[in-house]
Amino acid sequence: MSKTALITGINGMDGSHLADFLLKKGYIVYGIERRSSIKNRTNTKHLEDKITFLQGDLTDQNSLLRCLKESNPDEVYNLAAQSFVSESWNTPEFTSDVTGLGVLRILEAIREFNKKIKFYQASSSEMFGRMVENPATENTPFYPRSPYGVAKLYGHWITKNYRESYDMFACSGILFNHESERRGIEFVTRKITDGVAKIHLGLQDHISLGNLDAKRDWGYAPDYIEAMWRMLQQETPDDYVIATGETRSIREFLDAAFKAVGIQDWSSYIKIDPKYFRPAEVDVLLGDYTKAQKQLGWTPNTSFSDLVKIMVTNDINLLQHAIYHNTDNK
Repeated sequence: MSKTALITGINGMDGSHLADFLLKKGYIVYGIERRSSIKNRTNTKHLEDKITFLQGDLTDQNSLLRCLKESNPDEVYNLAAQSFVSESWNTPEFTSDVTGLGVLRILEAIREFNKKIKFYQASSSEMFGRMVENPATENTPFYPRSPYGVAKLYGHWITKNYRESYDMFACSGILFNHESERRGIEFVTRKITDGVAKIHLGLQDHISLGNLDAKRDWGYAPDYIEAMWRMLQQETPDDYVIATGETRSIREFLDAAFKAVGIQDWSSYIKIDPKYFRPAEVDVLLGDYTKAQKQLGWTPNTSFSDLVKIMVTNDINLLQHAIYHNTDNK
């Protein structure tokens, strides 16, 4: 008999990749999207006849309960959030409500509907913030440096609290930075690959960025999706760090992105703009995925250079497709 999964944040990068993965595993998939006049299904257009979309919102517990009743899932993956770290300083209350309290609402809805449902919470390396221990493990103390990181920490702890208080199968994946060709354009990695693609095609002459020295542990989203699924296939729920164990700076990301289009010296294409610096910067994030490797049998499969090349190549193809159709329609 097929399992059923309910995914919040279905239209995001992780949500769409997870839906692809679960469909290949034979799951019946439901995805929660927020009500809006214009559907943002850029990442899920190819899934419209393969999954069922439900309307729900992490700020509205009744809508979440209704989605549970309509889908009756075996597994729930909570990937929805106000997930743009920089934006969390502009909208700290909204970020806290969605990214933090939203987790409580969906856990409470599951507890009320069916405590046997397995629950996955998308925790974040931003909870480590100013890293007290490098690399970070599941036992490293947290020190978030943004409203987003603080909200994610609430979601992480309330998941653990429900697991221990109500004997629920609730676990968190502490995922370090992961990217793919489906990443939103507002994120620095996609801003870089889109900008490099435009420079390559003569559509743009520079990219404006902030701190080029920030270092992150970057992996490929489809690799990380498998780790989420593996967590819910275990006999007992637990929390896991998912990372590559390697850090790269924004400069190194630029190196790889420009190299993908044959440019070695990119200095003349980059402009530093103070508005892109964070009020409290996180200098470095690095994870130790040993526990996931031992207990889940998981390891990252995609190299950093391959990840960046995938993103740049995809952005070039998207732009060429758009140019062709604009010319064709004139």
